[in-house]
Amino acid sequence: MPTLKFAVLAGDYIGPEVMSEALRVLEHAAGLHGLTLQATYADVGGAGIDNHGKALPESTLRICEASDAILFGSVGGPKWEKLPPKEQPERAALLPLRKHFTLFANIRPGLLYPELTAASPIKTDRIPDGIDIVCIRELTGGLYFGKPKETTPLPDGDVQAVDTMIYRKSEIERITATAIAAARSRKKILCSVDKANVLETSVLWRRTVTDYVARHAPDLQLSHMYVDNAAMQLVRNPNQFDVFVTENMFGDILSDEMAVICGSLGMLSSASLGAGKNALGLPFGLYEPAGGTAPDIAGKGIANPCAQILSAALMLRYSFGLEEPAARIEAAVRKAVTSGARTGDIAFGGPSVGTRAMADAVISAL
Repeated sequence: MPTLKFAVLAGDYIGPEVMSEALRVLEHAAGLHGLTLQATYADVGGAGIDNHGKALPESTLRICEASDAILFGSVGGPKWEKLPPKEQPERAALLPLRKHFTLFANIRPGLLYPELTAASPIKTDRIPDGIDIVCIRELTGGLYFGKPKETTPLPDGDVQAVDTMIYRKSEIERITATAIAAARSRKKILCSVDKANVLETSVLWRRTVTDYVARHAPDLQLSHMYVDNAAMQLVRNPNQFDVFVTENMFGDILSDEMAVICGSLGMLSSASLGAGKNALGLPFGLYEPAGGTAPDIAGKGIANPCAQILSAALMLRYSFGLEEPAARIEAAVRKAVTSGARTGDIAFGGPSVGTRAMADAVISAL
């Protein structure tokens, strides 16, 4: 009986609430498929600061290193906002985890069921069949990690801040390979998003993507789009995309825009895959919902657990190679939601259920 060894980093506010429900669903699916779960819990984010003095404690990092994947909740909130920026949960936990495990590829599905189109700010007649696209974001390069990164006073009394955007050809090829795999599993259509009319890094990006796809995936339909146009096109006609790939900062912005047009962050999962392999020879990854900690609803039992549940399904798929139970969980979430079980964020003013009842509906659908 296979054992799935993973770290559970629930985080803050609604993080532990939705995580506990996702684990219930995961345990039920594991039982149906003869799998054994070995989940090890650890503090991260604000919980790490409160209990260990830092957002990413060394003990948490060791637990993650001994695991085959990380199931992550969400971190941060008003309780820790007065800390120096470098010590705040979001910056001091997630970025170091990405760097430590070289989690270079973020895969974020943009999925809106046809039954939930009313949740999108886009007019329903533009998306009668919902939305089904995927954003592939490079996660460890570009402006967020480039050096120098500093703020310095100038002799004339002014102050100057510098961030540096750096990309290597090898980094671009690596993320392009991930995008090719995603495109091949879908419609074989790939759009690369850049700003090659202004940025040197984007000139290299476009040239590298073009050459790499020509050599390794001539069967794909490849196009290029400037990031400002891509932002407009996502709103105008999101389904013109199938898979799009882009660098770190552009991906950060576009994937959040994609989340908004898909109606609710409570439904959107993500996977961040590493360059290294786990003990099973599969990609080590971190799996987390797209939304935040939602302090305003924490403790009320009304948060939507679906994004966390769907993130667990992605963990099964990518880090454990278990497509059948992953697809089964995804189908169960869809069945539960389209059959009428909906938390407040997707109920449109109609009857709603709480966090636990939503997970119960998914388990019943399994």
